[in-house]
Amino acid sequence: MRRQRNVKIVATLGPASDTHEMIKLLHQTGADVFRLNMSHGSHDEIRAKHAMIRAVEEETGSTIGILADLQGPKLRVGVFAGDSEELIVGAEFRLDLDPAEGDSSRVCLPHPEIFAALEPGSSLLVNDGKIRLKVLRCGTDFADCEVVTGGIISNRKGVNVPDVVLPLAALSEKDRADLEFVCELGVDWLALSFVQRPEDVQEARILARGRAALLSKIEKPSAVERFDDILAVSDGIMVARGDLGVELPVSAVPPIQKRLVRRCRAVGKPVIVATQMLESMIESPMPTRAEVSDVATAIYEGADAIMLSAESAAGSYPVEAVTTMDNVAVEVERDPTYRQIIEASRTASRSGIADAMVSAAREIAETTDVKAICCFTHSGTTALLTARERPRVPIIALTPLPRTARRLALSWGVNCVLTEELDRFKKAVVSAVRAAREEGFATADDFVVVTAGVPFNVPGSTNILRVAPCDERLIFASDPE
Repeated sequence: MRRQRNVKIVATLGPASDTHEMIKLLHQTGADVFRLNMSHGSHDEIRAKHAMIRAVEEETGSTIGILADLQGPKLRVGVFAGDSEELIVGAEFRLDLDPAEGDSSRVCLPHPEIFAALEPGSSLLVNDGKIRLKVLRCGTDFADCEVVTGGIISNRKGVNVPDVVLPLAALSEKDRADLEFVCELGVDWLALSFVQRPEDVQEARILARGRAALLSKIEKPSAVERFDDILAVSDGIMVARGDLGVELPVSAVPPIQKRLVRRCRAVGKPVIVATQMLESMIESPMPTRAEVSDVATAIYEGADAIMLSAESAAGSYPVEAVTTMDNVAVEVERDPTYRQIIEASRTASRSGIADAMVSAAREIAETTDVKAICCFTHSGTTALLTARERPRVPIIALTPLPRTARRLALSWGVNCVLTEELDRFKKAVVSAVRAAREEGFATADDFVVVTAGVPFNVPGSTNILRVAPCDERLIFASDPE
């Protein structure tokens, strides 16, 4: 299904969008990838959603990616005798391991790992940062804190610890079970929560065993500090601005977003900008002007994808939310300023033959009247490198592997077409021009750029480029062999 934009849209499924009819409508409206939130729903419910997505894919004849988002460890306080208490600024409040019900002076924090990492002066944030505590004294089983920002604290509210790297694995026991389940089910991407260090990603990669690509969620200050190391071992990145805005000053989030997107673009790895993009559309059929500007900013930065969370999962207007994102993307990408920004922020890479080939393909497309860049790919690497160039013409990725096509559904500007296994470049050229015509990217009078690797089916071997006419008779006339 050809889109009129390059940026991709990720839509989260939930109670508002968990029927076959709604999933199909969301896809036809603009959703390229569906997110399954493993924090909600049983394995049977996740399996049912997965089956519906694949059924829609078969019905529509288009490639759909599926992203399973692992929950990660959840840090929460215990319960209060009266269900809630009010914390007063300047008062002392203790967190400890005592499971007894809490009161205005203390509550249980059943996470000894937190106490092991705390130091005097550390900050603790409760209920998405609405309550802020400063550690005065601490030990292996307690932390006496000063209330810096007060308010109502209630049962099982979440806790964030922004100042320290916690000795916690990114994968809980639940995450490990969920990972194995969704990998066997056949998802295309795994989103990893609570990533603090590259070792967290490497642990997940061992467990995934190549069955899904790994996308690291950047939601903690420690992940921002070690971003280059985390990016090096990840297949993609999600800028999870919700938790980032809790653990860091909200004013720091926009420049961090811009830096992370550019670093991902420079290495050719997909990056999603997520969280609260159209938050008001959970309850309203119209977004705010500020939300539209937020979505547009991510597109101007060159993000591969923009994501809807509660808007499509639990909101009253999921179709309208997807439509809004699609409309904003189309309008932004028509703006001449968009191309100026994208090209000014492009990072040149000439580290190998494949880099040179995709760069040459882009330059040819920009200086001649070719209609598309067609790249043959087994692993997806050639298509990712081509997408990194952010060319002005469409990218057609041809692959015999549905798994590769589905993973590429997340990548900027990539239109995936399934093809047969090929062993000769001429066959690749013929397949490319046929795909360009059949998918509506070109006519018989047009030309396309074709890239491939010879020998075929060797990952990362892109080493040949041809400008080919879309009239097959001209191909055979110029190269009868």
